[in-house]
Amino acid sequence: MARPFEGTTASYHSAIWPGLSIQLKEQHIVVHSQSGFITLGSALWGGGLGDSSHFVNLHVSKDFDCSMPEKTLESLILEFGYPLNKTVGLMTAAHLHRTSVQEEIGDQYGLVVCTTSGVGNAARAGVQRTVYSSYRPGTINILMFIQGSMTASAMIEGIMAATEAKAAALQNMSIMDPETELIATGTTSDAIVIACDSRYFQGGVHQHAGTATDIGNAIGRLVHRSVIESVSS
Repeated sequence: MARPFEGTTASYHSAIWPGLSIQLKEQHIVVHSQSGFITLGSALWGGGLGDSSHFVNLHVSKDFDCSMPEKTLESLILEFGYPLNKTVGLMTAAHLHRTSVQEEIGDQYGLVVCTTSGVGNAARAGVQRTVYSSYRPGTINILMFIQGSMTASAMIEGIMAATEAKAAALQNMSIMDPETELIATGTTSDAIVIACDSRYFQGGVHQHAGTATDIGNAIGRLVHRSVIESVSS
C-alpha cells in the first residue's frame, strides 16, 4: 500500500492483518484492532509501556496552544468515544491525507507501518540549537504494528531501527534544519510507537530487532519508505 487517503477513501483494511483497520476521520486518524496490543513508545497520551487497542493521531494547527497537549488529547479521546485507558494518542500538524501505510510478512512476523510526516520544524540532533519547554506541533509520527511476539529489548531495538531509518530518509531527501543549516535527523516533536499482538506466529519470540535481523531490517525498510512517501507532495 502507499497513501490510502489521497482520494475519496476514508478507511483502510490491512491486506495481511484481518481486523486491523486505519480510518481517516475529520480531525484524526484512528488505528484499531479488536485483539489489543502490548505497546511501547513516546506518545503524548498512553506513552511508555502499556496495553492498548486504539491509536489516535490527532491533527492540530501549527499555532495550536501547546501548553497542555495531554489534556487536549484526553478530552478529545473521550469525545471521539474511544476507551481512555486503552488508547494511545499522538498529535501532528502534518496533512493526514498524506498518511503512508506499508506492510509486509516475514519470518515469524507481520508488519504494518503507518506514518504521518510534517517537517516544517525539522531539526538535527547532536548540535546546539534553540530549545523549547513545551510541545510544538509539526512532527513525524510513526506507528508500527507487529504480528508476533517480541521481548521488551527487541521492541526497543525496533524503535532504534525505525529512528535510524527516519534519519536516513530525511538525509536522502536533503531535508534541512533551517536553524543550523545541517541535514535534519527528525523534527522537534517526533513520536514513535511499536505495538505487538502475540497471538500470531507463535513459533518463536523475537529476541532482537536490530538492522541485521529479519524483522529489524523490515522495520527499517518500511519506515524509510513511509517517511519518504508521507513527506513527498
